[in-house]
Amino acid sequence: MRLAQQFVANVLFPLQERFKGHTTQAAFRAMERNQWLSPEEMQALQLRELRDFLVRIGRTVPYYRALFAERGFDPADVTSVADLALLPRLDKPTIRANMESLKAEGSEARLKRFNTGGSSGEPLIFYLSNERVSHDVAAKRRATRWWGVDIGDREMVVWGSPIELGAQDRLRLLRDRLMRTELLSAFEMSEENLHRFVACIREARPAMLFGYPSSLAKIAEFAEGQGVALDSLGISVAFVTSERLYDHQQQAISRVFGCPVANGYGGRDAGFIAHACPAGSLHITAEDIVVEILNADGEAVPAGEAGEIVVTHLRTGDFPFVRYRTGDVGVLGEGACACGRGLPVMASVEGRSTDFVVAADGTVLHGLALIYVLRDIPEVANFRIVQESLAKTRVQVVPRSALQPSVVAAIRQGLRARLGESVSIEIEAVAELLPEASGKFRYVSSKVSAA
Repeated sequence: MRLAQQFVANVLFPLQERFKGHTTQAAFRAMERNQWLSPEEMQALQLRELRDFLVRIGRTVPYYRALFAERGFDPADVTSVADLALLPRLDKPTIRANMESLKAEGSEARLKRFNTGGSSGEPLIFYLSNERVSHDVAAKRRATRWWGVDIGDREMVVWGSPIELGAQDRLRLLRDRLMRTELLSAFEMSEENLHRFVACIREARPAMLFGYPSSLAKIAEFAEGQGVALDSLGISVAFVTSERLYDHQQQAISRVFGCPVANGYGGRDAGFIAHACPAGSLHITAEDIVVEILNADGEAVPAGEAGEIVVTHLRTGDFPFVRYRTGDVGVLGEGACACGRGLPVMASVEGRSTDFVVAADGTVLHGLALIYVLRDIPEVANFRIVQESLAKTRVQVVPRSALQPSVVAAIRQGLRARLGESVSIEIEAVAELLPEASGKFRYVSSKVSAA
């Protein structure tokens, strides 16, 4: 079967990327070399790439040409990534208000329209060129290979993508089949489909899984509940991304599928930011991305301290993302990884700012503080918590049987102990909790600013 994998990786995949006009192969080869640079060499490479990027957008992008002139900022004088602090942060309202002036002159033919799923409540339309897409694909492939698998190895993907029957979708399904990838829709987590998903995985015996942690954990827990063994299929690794990975999800996926779980962090807008290696570090794609961790005043915090993740993507010259506010909270790591790669690391990604809740007295709590209340109640099969305001929190519960008054009382008591005794806790029993429009699932979200 390795012959099939080699044919896909060395023949079909390069042909596909060339047909798309991507430079993925060249970017991948460079990344394979660069990962073994020393941390100091990696920093020097990143600084050169940053300076070239800023010079380019200052020359070709009307928004940044005007901004640099207004600020008296000369990108050729940049001597440190810390010089980025001389520029304002970029947020979604700014992008919406300056959509045309953020496009590089002469780039219209190269740009393709994209949008985020709006899981933060703020969907965004933006543009990418093949340069950015090529580098993101290359970064994903490099991280995949860290775990002993590669393009062309059989893969099962559980993702928020409806499987339609249009001509374009048939072509996509044919391409996936040639690439030895099979898609299961995360939109369709009914019991009937879960039976089918488990059967598909058993039949395909994939080398790797890829998907949302909530979706893979749901399949794992369903298979375990049905007494179906999946830990002897030869699955090497389960890659998860796009949601926070909770400990109970990691344990369920690893236990049932018999493989390690590799967490990845990124977004459609911000790019492929970081991915876990087998030594346990979450490595930043530093050749392409500068990560800053900033406090509420926009000031950099030291490694080891939490703050907002702000990203500059160096392959977005045609529609720049410079100091882009992701809305996520994270911590930069200290020191080098035991794997020997010179790529910097993130100590943790703690979730979106909306994954944090605010108690009535102003105390900011991670959503885990509320999650553990419901996870400790055996009668609760699944749940979603939405903090509507400081005074009101709404909870949807999927009970294992009829929702008993004692369970309702336990939920109220546990949540009020954390949010405040005066807070109204509205509890609703539901038969099923559907994922968001993107296919993701979030246990906790808050409409109260934690800033």
